[in-house]
Amino acid sequence: MNDILWQPPKQRQLDAHITAFTEQANLRYGQQIADFEHLHQWSIAQPEQFWALVWDYTQVRASHRGERVLIDAGQMPGARFFPDARLNFAENLLARPSLGDAMIFWGEDKVRRRVSHTALRAQVSQCAQALQALGVVAGDKVAAYMPNMPETIVFMLAAASIGAVFSSASPDFGVQGVLDRFGQIEPKVLLACNGYYYNGKTLDIRDKVRAVSEQMPSLCQVVVVPYIDGADALDGIRQAVAWSAFLAPQKPRELTFAQLPFDHPLFIMFSSGTTGVPKCIVHRAGGVLLKLLCEHQLHCDIKPGDRFFFFTTCGWMMWNWLAGGLASGATLMLYDGSPFAGNGHILWDYADAAHCNLFGTSAKFIDAMGKAGLSPKHTHQLRELRTLFSTGSPLVPEGFDFVYQHIKEDIALNSIAGGTDLLGCFVAGLSTVPVRRGEIQVPVLGMAVKVWDENGKEVARGVKGELVCSQTFPSVPLGLLNDPGDKKFRAAYFDRFANVWFHGDYIEHTEHGGYVIHGRSDATLNPGGVRIGTAEIYRQVEQLPEVAESLVIGQNWPPEKPEDVRVVLFVRLQPGVQLDDALVQKIKKQIRDNTTPRHVPARVVPVADIPRTKSNKIVELAVRNIIHGEKVNNAEALANPEALALFEQLRPDLMKH
Repeated sequence: MNDILWQPPKQRQLDAHITAFTEQANLRYGQQIADFEHLHQWSIAQPEQFWALVWDYTQVRASHRGERVLIDAGQMPGARFFPDARLNFAENLLARPSLGDAMIFWGEDKVRRRVSHTALRAQVSQCAQALQALGVVAGDKVAAYMPNMPETIVFMLAAASIGAVFSSASPDFGVQGVLDRFGQIEPKVLLACNGYYYNGKTLDIRDKVRAVSEQMPSLCQVVVVPYIDGADALDGIRQAVAWSAFLAPQKPRELTFAQLPFDHPLFIMFSSGTTGVPKCIVHRAGGVLLKLLCEHQLHCDIKPGDRFFFFTTCGWMMWNWLAGGLASGATLMLYDGSPFAGNGHILWDYADAAHCNLFGTSAKFIDAMGKAGLSPKHTHQLRELRTLFSTGSPLVPEGFDFVYQHIKEDIALNSIAGGTDLLGCFVAGLSTVPVRRGEIQVPVLGMAVKVWDENGKEVARGVKGELVCSQTFPSVPLGLLNDPGDKKFRAAYFDRFANVWFHGDYIEHTEHGGYVIHGRSDATLNPGGVRIGTAEIYRQVEQLPEVAESLVIGQNWPPEKPEDVRVVLFVRLQPGVQLDDALVQKIKKQIRDNTTPRHVPARVVPVADIPRTKSNKIVELAVRNIIHGEKVNNAEALANPEALALFEQLRPDLMKH
């Protein structure tokens, strides 16, 4: 069977950034690189040459670069890129010509806005001045409790322009979830909205903003954006000022950008926090900029003027990834609300109306479209759409089929995988090589991606193992906030293998040079001592029309003397479907026939809901903890924490038989 779903047209290969970049590498360094595999090998073998060329090719703006590209390369953490450079992240995102749209925004079917480059620069200027008037200086922290809308981008760029450190959370976070994050970083200024729209509903969050402001003494100002109508934006919120009043005293003027070291802190990102208080991951400005430029231009092939969309909230790293598209000249397509608002077609309506070129979403969304019977290929034009990104969880082979059968035949499907931890990808797509069913296409340039066994030995292609990165890269975080001696930081990524990044994904390097991710390492199942990736089970179960969603764990068994692990599968069924013996046997047969007998669950249990993070990732570890009677420390990190109670109720039965 031919597993190639898409071949890049010759002209697309010729016009691609990666082609021009390869030519420059050959000319500058006397190489004879003829294909991506050799380009990737060179990027790892010669990191100083590679990253210097990325800097020049992507036209990084800096007041000084310096001669040194990489020092202490053998230390991870500890290596430093461009140690003498002085630059500004915001300057690079605002360096493009001031023609056309910088941003387009849809807030479900309630709000439609466009922001020109000229207007964006003017608002960033006003906001930066207003922050400085409050005494915010380089190194101070600011935070946004906001929807994915233009004001959030403006606030982030204004903060970066003066060297302030930015963090964000989405307005669906509860008060404790916000305090767990922002309370650790102690921001001086908070940007918040008065409410937001979701699935046709108007949700007022003034009470949450008021509670957050009262419990965060570090705040000297709360700036409130009146996003929803009919509500007094301030309404008793401590130290509050409306967005328009915050900007009004400042007149737009020529932007100035603080020239800061490459390693100056830019963002504080948060781990999901489902096993404790979220870790505060501090990212360096130069490293994030270079990583995003590399991925956006060389892998995603973003060109000036492209319309770039990603369905994300401000609580997921993909928001920061999307925002970085400005540095490559893209027009950002921002959306806030439900991806199925109205008639369920709203994101594709948006793609058509805004002439989207690059569309990003989650594997869960693609699966949900299939379950809902949607087929954008037959309902929308999508003429300008050339690339579709999928991330958040592994995209199964049937998801690849859906894209080509129901979205568009001539499209580069870029399944990508990385993390908040590096604010980028380890493995990703490429518009100049074929798309193979079920496979992530390539390792990202400059990333020494390896698949190792538990003893730190590289495994053969086709064998599953641990995803590691054996060499340093620019967006290795500076560290974790409030972590003396980097103890937690090293324990999280570097203690497993010395000087090697251990990512915690269970992965396979295919014979074609692509990758398949089989789930998180800490969620892999071990019945009879054999490791099984959870994604292998999800792929089979969720093909069944009766099943809406599933979650699988390994339960220590038997409970009184746990000598082994048994597989327990929880299923959320479609409305009106009952889990009878016939359906249990159908599920088990589907798994057995398409995997191995070890994959077959010992128990199949119906549940009304499955807990997930706010970026829509299911939380296997939290459920496993509950079933084993262990504490789930931070339910506030979940989009639906009430779902945990369902599993508490199931625990007595699962402990018996």
